Amino acid sequence: MKWMMTAACAAAISLAFAPAADAKGCIKGAIVGGVAGHMAGHGKLGAAAGCAVGHNEANKKDPNNANAQDTSKQK
Repeated sequence: MKWMMTAACAAAISLAFAPAADAKGCIKGAIVGGVAGHMAGHGKLGAAAGCAVGHNEANKKDPNNANAQDTSKQK
C-alpha cells in the first residue's frame, strides 16, 4: 500500500511540473484516425498517424492570410 501511494504521488508531481503540450490539431486527428484505424483493425496506429497529420495540417500557413498581411504592409 505504501508503494502505491509513493507511485501515485510521484506521478502527480511529474504531471504537475511537466511542460504544456502543444496539441494543436493532434486531438482531432487522433480521434478521426483512431476511428478509421479501428474500422481497419489498427486503432492505435490510426490514432498515431491521425495525430501526426492533424498536427501538420494545423500548423500549415494559410496562403490567403499571408497575402493579406503582405499587402497591408505596403504603402
